[in-house]
Amino acid sequence: MYYVGIDIAKYKHECIVINDKHRVIKKSFTFSNDSSGFNSLLTVLAKLKAKSKIKIGFESTGHYATNLKVFLSSHKFTFMEFNPVLIRKFISTQSLRKTKTDKIDCEFIANYLMTVEYKPYPNRFYNIYSLKSLVRLYDSLVRNRTLYIVKLTNLLDHIFPEFKPFFNDRLGETALFILTNYPSLDKIANMSNDVFTDLHNISRGRFSSNQFVKLKTLAKNSIGNSNPFFELQLSSLISLLNECNKQVDLLKAQINKIMKALKPHILSIPGIGSITAAIIYSEIGNFKSFSSADKIVAFAGLDVGYYQSGIAEYTGKMVKHGSSLLRYALMNATIPLLQYSPTFSSYYAKKRSEGKSHRVALSHLAKKLIRVMFTLETKSIDFNSKLLI
Repeated sequence: MYYVGIDIAKYKHECIVINDKHRVIKKSFTFSNDSSGFNSLLTVLAKLKAKSKIKIGFESTGHYATNLKVFLSSHKFTFMEFNPVLIRKFISTQSLRKTKTDKIDCEFIANYLMTVEYKPYPNRFYNIYSLKSLVRLYDSLVRNRTLYIVKLTNLLDHIFPEFKPFFNDRLGETALFILTNYPSLDKIANMSNDVFTDLHNISRGRFSSNQFVKLKTLAKNSIGNSNPFFELQLSSLISLLNECNKQVDLLKAQINKIMKALKPHILSIPGIGSITAAIIYSEIGNFKSFSSADKIVAFAGLDVGYYQSGIAEYTGKMVKHGSSLLRYALMNATIPLLQYSPTFSSYYAKKRSEGKSHRVALSHLAKKLIRVMFTLETKSIDFNSKLLI
């Protein structure tokens, strides 16, 4: 068996090949992160025996290894990715020296590869990675949208403080149309009756003539202050918000399309929507690469710290390792479960009766959800409440 350790970097990678007797077959060499470099790696791998005898491993380094993964998959090679934390801990057990170089790292990766069960990436990893990229961009845009709404609200407190309460503290299509076309108190107060027809149509009949008159009266008597600088800020924020909404909708449609193609079993859980399922599925990746659900709990950072030394023993707070977006999605996914699943609701009530706070009880619910998801994905079955205990 041949073990190929690769230390990933942005522009170049360091590689070494050893066999199961720890004998160096190919001394560490550098290959560039381009077509020429990849082909030089392929030349080295081609000189080895059957592809089934080759195991390739490298650290998880974000997107830097993506093109290499695609290249290896296209040439029918398998590979395994490791958490950098595990590699660092392995290195610390092998040497007390603080020396760190790419050549040393790739050899440690190859040696670590020999000590673990080889669980190669699934063939459809690129779809999962693409989904992960879309989901993270979607989350970023949603957070930006929230920021724009907050800034817009703060600006309206100066221009027209009565405006947002009039629309029940929401900035829907009707409210944004008014602010876009009539960005000052005077312009809103002097809207012609013809404008009402547009507002009535945009609101699909929900904006009444009484509301139209009341809004104009509020503008006339408002304590707000309009000026050209505020109007410029208002126009900019509305443009950013509208563009953000447009991009969020586009990404959401694409995410839904990918989820329909992937058909993950976790989507069969009542209350788990497509976006939430996409976040969880893409962040975890291949469920089968974990030997147990507890490993996923640790991967998500939902487990609690534990300390024992001599007579001292105590548990700490949630460790919060791994993806914060994954923890956020898992914790949020527990809320609809309280409504849709009696079993999850009973489990939540049990934890609350034990004196757990609301958030702690939800964290226990999230762990139970992970165990359910792990079963569904590893056994390739859909959710069945009758089997849930």
